[in-house]
Amino acid sequence: MTDKTESGDGKAKSRQDAPPIQAQVLGQYIKDLSFENPHVGKPIDGAGDTPSMKIEINVNAKRMGEDVYESAIDFRAHATNTGGTIYVLEVIYAGLFRLKNIPEQALEPFLLINCPTLIFPFLRRVVADISREGGFPPLILDPIDFAGLFMQRQQALVAEAATAPKN
Repeated sequence: MTDKTESGDGKAKSRQDAPPIQAQVLGQYIKDLSFENPHVGKPIDGAGDTPSMKIEINVNAKRMGEDVYESAIDFRAHATNTGGTIYVLEVIYAGLFRLKNIPEQALEPFLLINCPTLIFPFLRRVVADISREGGFPPLILDPIDFAGLFMQRQQALVAEAATAPKN
């Protein structure tokens, strides 16, 4: 069974006639990296207390050229204990993607869900390696639900628009 839509001239047109969406990873890279270990010279007195870890993740995207987009995951981990900051790790990991034949309404979700999902395993590896090389156990990130993050962001924008004063 073929799904049909009606074109502007009243003739039925098959959705199969639409060109397929093409997505190509052109490259991926560390855009920014910072690791701070402020108490590296401080002697270790026993096991110490259990550290607290605060993790922040944001996803951004922008057009870089014709059909070329950058999708970037902005990651920050801040480990603390009663003695203060243990370490701060900040990474912006990005990928360049060539996207063709993608409908305009699907572009933003694709850039903020699908693209970060593709590059996340590489960010995960960078985070584990850098934290280990900083002298700590590797920080192994759990999988991230980028679709859930996108939906939360959309709901926050709707709520913000609803509460904004009308002029």
